[in-house]
Amino acid sequence: MPQFPDLFILRHGQTEWNVAGRYQGQRDSPLTALGVAQAKTQGEILRGVLEGRILPAYASPLGRAARTAELALAPLGQQARLDSRLKELNFGSREGKTRAEVAQTGISSRFAHYFSDPEGESFQDIESRCRAFLDDLESESIVITHGITSRILRGIWLGLSGEDMLDLPVDQGCIYHLRLGAVHCLTAPTPDAA
Repeated sequence: MPQFPDLFILRHGQTEWNVAGRYQGQRDSPLTALGVAQAKTQGEILRGVLEGRILPAYASPLGRAARTAELALAPLGQQARLDSRLKELNFGSREGKTRAEVAQTGISSRFAHYFSDPEGESFQDIESRCRAFLDDLESESIVITHGITSRILRGIWLGLSGEDMLDLPVDQGCIYHLRLGAVHCLTAPTPDAA
């Protein structure tokens, strides 16, 4: 089992391009109203589970993640340190295209679907920068990042293969708590139906 510290990993809130089904990669689009609400919910979850503890917080510098970090960390009274190693996968020529447009390329392997664009990053590229980030962590931390990057970070932490990393969920509005060799998805309590 990897020797990394416990982590709270947040994916950015919903964006306009998420709604449109476009690949963002290292391009950007703003959070939707739902995305803002998701980030605020993440902040309330953090406030509840941390119970006054202050942990180091790191975020991707891309606008959607930096804005999510700002909103999610507000209830804790802190800000994230921006780290470019937490950026989303560079999808190369696929960035800005819809899922339907990318599907027309005829790539049969899901792994190749993400990592085969010659203008983008390979699996080794993103795995290397995510591992370097994890290797530099000295204590339990909060990490605000993106869908694929979150999968890679959690996969390295869990000791998974590259293919198995792609099976990890990438929900928005929740927090993945990595602790004691397992990942737990923390969500806001739902009001009781009366």
